[in-house]
Amino acid sequence: MSGIGQELWMAVVTCFAAIFTQNILLTTFLGMCPFTSVSREVKTAAGLGGAVIFVMTCTSLLNWLAYHYVLVWLDLEFFRFILFIIIIAAFVQLVEMAIDRYAPKLYQALGIFLPLITVNCAILGVSLFMVIRKYSFLVTLGYGFGSGVGWLLAILAMAGIRQRLNESRVPAGLRGPGITLIIAGLMALAFVGFTGVLS
Repeated sequence: MSGIGQELWMAVVTCFAAIFTQNILLTTFLGMCPFTSVSREVKTAAGLGGAVIFVMTCTSLLNWLAYHYVLVWLDLEFFRFILFIIIIAAFVQLVEMAIDRYAPKLYQALGIFLPLITVNCAILGVSLFMVIRKYSFLVTLGYGFGSGVGWLLAILAMAGIRQRLNESRVPAGLRGPGITLIIAGLMALAFVGFTGVLS
C-alpha cells in the first residue's frame, strides 16, 4: 500500500474509532456541559451536534496547520493552548453569525449554548489529542470528523431517551441532571462493548 493509501486507511480507521471505541464524550467525558443541557429535545440536539461536527472538524485542521507551520517552525509549541483557543473562538464566532443569518429559529433554540461551543472542552481536547498522538493532517481530519459524529450520536441518543422519559414516572430525586448522568454512564458502558473492534 502506498504512503497516501496508508494515510487514508489510517484516517478512516481513526474516524470510526473516534465515533465508537474512543468516543470523545463517552470515553473521556469531554463536552458534558452542553451534552446535559441541550439534550432535552432531539431537534435542538441535532442542530448543536451538526454545529459541533463542523466546528470540530474545521478547527482541528486549522489548529494542526497552525501548530505544525507556525508554532513548531518558531519553536513555540508551549503556546499551543492559547493559539488553539483563539482559533476555536474565532471560528465559532463565524459559525454563530452564519446560523443567526441563515437559520434564526435554530439560533434562538440553541440560545446561550451556541457561543458555549467555544468553551466546549471536547473541541479543544480533539486538538490537543491530535498533537499528543502525533497525527498527520489526513488522520487529524478523520479524527476531528469522527469525534464530532460520535458527539452527535451521543447527544441524539440522550435527547431521544430524555424525551421518552418525559412520559415516564421518574422518582423525584432522580429527575433532571441525576437521571441524565445515570443514562450517560449506561451509554458509556454500551460503547465500551465496541472496545477491541477498532483501536
